[in-house]
Amino acid sequence: MTLRQTLLATAVLSFASFGSAAAVELNISCGTVGKGQELCKEAVAEWEAKTGHTVNVISVPTSTTDQLALYQQILGSGSDDIDVFEVDVIWPGILGSHLLDLSPYTNGAEEDHFDAIIENNTYQGKLVAMPSYTDAGLLYYRKDLLEKYDLPEPTTWQELADTAKTIQDAEREAGNEKMWGFVYQAKAYEGLTCDALEWIDSFNGGSIVNAEGDITVNNPNAVEALDLAATWIGTIAPEGVLNYQEEDSRGVFQSGNAVFMRNWPYAWALSQSEDSPVKGKVGVMALPKGGEDGKQTGALGGWQLAVSKYTKNPEEAADLVMWLTRKDEQKRRAIEGSYNPTIVSLYDDPEILEAAPFIGQLQDTFSNAVARPSRATGANYNKVSNAFYNTVHEILSGKTDAEAGLADLERDLKRIKRRGW
Repeated sequence: MTLRQTLLATAVLSFASFGSAAAVELNISCGTVGKGQELCKEAVAEWEAKTGHTVNVISVPTSTTDQLALYQQILGSGSDDIDVFEVDVIWPGILGSHLLDLSPYTNGAEEDHFDAIIENNTYQGKLVAMPSYTDAGLLYYRKDLLEKYDLPEPTTWQELADTAKTIQDAEREAGNEKMWGFVYQAKAYEGLTCDALEWIDSFNGGSIVNAEGDITVNNPNAVEALDLAATWIGTIAPEGVLNYQEEDSRGVFQSGNAVFMRNWPYAWALSQSEDSPVKGKVGVMALPKGGEDGKQTGALGGWQLAVSKYTKNPEEAADLVMWLTRKDEQKRRAIEGSYNPTIVSLYDDPEILEAAPFIGQLQDTFSNAVARPSRATGANYNKVSNAFYNTVHEILSGKTDAEAGLADLERDLKRIKRRGW
């Protein structure tokens, strides 16, 4: 019997104790990439069987930028259209005033999670979201192709570009004209903020705005990082990457048409599925350094579950959140979907490490990931990110160079900040 079947059987047996409770209907948004929605629906079904309540899983846009705009519209109007939201790691400070304090419903479960994530999810002293999974940007690569051409794993971005070009050209000559060296997320949306922040931080160029709220993005290291990234377009990355989100990148890589891919941990389980053309041919490592004096870094990601304070059923909605973020469910998601747990003890679980070895091997990457400046910029973060990814997109598109683009960006950020964030 699988872990999920065991949990479901236990849930069904326990339903008798809830038999006299009045059933409610909830709406939840969850899982927009990879196996996320499938796993969410399975866990929701278990909770329905356990409680007798009904849950509708609502489809929302895959773009995190579009999701946030939708959630701000729903919550800003005081609507109860969605009871439980899946929220990005950067959103508690943006949406916190509209979210329920979950502290009365946790029974201390938050103590099992990474302290930094719990702190991130605390808004004005209230725990407004429970962690579901954490992640950081990673580099996926075709280990079979590196072996074929006797090339090492790249340690710097320049080495990645050189290796990508060598293998790309050789594979095209061998007959795969669709082969590209590197795919990633370069559409003008939140995903590009993550990718570009990784490039800049790897060159020791900071994180756009520092922890004290100072605007730091206009510096020589950031210029060097973005000028280098601009050279990839049309050489090792297709022009179309300028419109790629996560699943677009994964589609190219998993079809066997890219040497390297930047993506989140969820892509591992899908690359190893039975119908994947690259099953058994993929390696995962930390993203490259900016240079010999640079550092390996990945943007901090991850998702949480939060309850709208406008819900008509706060107790049931909070109970659903606790069910979906508990230890057994995080273990199942790690094994079946390669979603990184936020519960510390699971990083020593042998079943998880067998299913997704990189979770243990790259724990430092997840622990030391570079955070987007959402805490420093507060409610203005969305404006900051929007200005940043649009500037980077113009640099990648060749409409401006990094020096001019970052100088303009600094002026824009100063206007957004005015006298304070």
